[in-house]
Amino acid sequence: MKKNAWLLSGLLLVSAIVSAQKKDSLMVDAITKEEMQNSQLEKLARELIDGIGPRLVGTPQMKAANDWAVAKYQSWGITARNEKWGEWRGWERGVSHIDMIYPRVKTLEGTQLAWSPGTNGKTVTGEVIILPVVADSIAFRQWLPQVKGKFVLVSMEQPTGRPDQNWEEFGTKESVDKMKASRTAETDAWRKRTRATGLSNKDLALALEAAGAAGIVGSNWSAGFGVNKIFSASTTKIPTVDIALEDYGLLYRLTEAGSKPKISVRADSKELGMVPTFNTVAEIRGTEKPEEYVLLSAHFDSWDGGTGATDNGTGTLVMMEAMRILKTLYPAPKRTILVGHWGSEEQGLNGSRAFVEDHPEIVKNIQAVFNQDNGTGRVVNISGQGFLNAYDYIGRWLAAVPEKIRTQIDTRFPGTPGGGGSDFASFVAAGVPAFSLSSNSWSYGAYTWHTNRDTYDKIVFDDLRSNAILTAVLAYMASEDDQKTSRERAVLPGKWPEKKSPTRKGGVN
Repeated sequence: MKKNAWLLSGLLLVSAIVSAQKKDSLMVDAITKEEMQNSQLEKLARELIDGIGPRLVGTPQMKAANDWAVAKYQSWGITARNEKWGEWRGWERGVSHIDMIYPRVKTLEGTQLAWSPGTNGKTVTGEVIILPVVADSIAFRQWLPQVKGKFVLVSMEQPTGRPDQNWEEFGTKESVDKMKASRTAETDAWRKRTRATGLSNKDLALALEAAGAAGIVGSNWSAGFGVNKIFSASTTKIPTVDIALEDYGLLYRLTEAGSKPKISVRADSKELGMVPTFNTVAEIRGTEKPEEYVLLSAHFDSWDGGTGATDNGTGTLVMMEAMRILKTLYPAPKRTILVGHWGSEEQGLNGSRAFVEDHPEIVKNIQAVFNQDNGTGRVVNISGQGFLNAYDYIGRWLAAVPEKIRTQIDTRFPGTPGGGGSDFASFVAAGVPAFSLSSNSWSYGAYTWHTNRDTYDKIVFDDLRSNAILTAVLAYMASEDDQKTSRERAVLPGKWPEKKSPTRKGGVN
């Protein structure tokens, strides 16, 4: 009798497992079909990337993006809200126009840096001068009066505007070696030149400003064709502009040749004082375990030299699309599915760190976090982030992902903690199983990351569709899993990310 009971129990268990697997398979098929036949990625990208544009923290465009996302989620029947996490220096970009007016006329490719002072509606004209070679800080101070009324070039002239890949494909070994040696020598020489002033980059900019310079001109090349990395200004009264390698090199060579080039700059930015800053959070409420959470994660802010397409428009689009699909096909999940679009990741993970600090009741009950941040490519790597049992649950969830997507992904378990470069680290530091869905390159580092070329046309939508399917399936599987994820950490030589309080007020200068 007991044997028959065991047999019946076993058959029921097998039947339940088969039934669950069939249910999961049907859901994965439905997710894949929805994305491939009814994808909203292109529409979302045009509205966000083209329509709203760059999302620098503290700008009206960032707040417009927050409001757009809330409205979009609500149109899908998903509850959404903007949560204030702090304040930041408010600033609004206007027109940047930079021209060479002597020894000939040429409109230059360049832009005002984020948070740079404007020119108060005027066009400022001045001669160009190069940061000099000086023996020491005393000699630099003696030279400083020469900058009055002039634009100062504070970056080296690059010896080549071609990326290394181009050289290695077409150049002779002799010419490639010669170029690299020249670049190394010139980079070292420029570092010595700036060190000799005795000032940090920020203090150097402020010293030039105090001495009466008309403006500061830099060129922060990304090692890709004509691509400049765009960051923020250090000045408080005069404009700082970044000029593309080709035009910057022209000014530099003309100045070296004694031609005394002149440029005119108009930069129409506005200071807006301290402004509130937000995370956008949306949720599909759970039914069986509503106080446990699966969290989709992507930072919403960007630098504003381009339009923030691959950093992190693409991560944002993937998470939004995954939520749309889940609401359509899985409107009553077992656990609550949240999505966080974080503010001010670029200045130190500020939005996600604030969320962790403000919501301990959520953080302690998170099943898993899935974060995407590194460009338009399809996901090719998931690390266990040092969580000892991540191989078990990540492995089970990935097993349900369509084979075409799953087989391209390398997994590393238990992996190492850290990865402080994106928002999942805010959660890892709090002991939460949080994972980066790391994508392949598409020349992200040299071509689009923080550059003026980070625009809509760099998006690879086939890869985004793959990522949306992957994210939706992982969220579904994590929600449905009968087991709560383990937070046991492996003993590793790597350092766990430091748990910090967020910067609640911020800005520059």
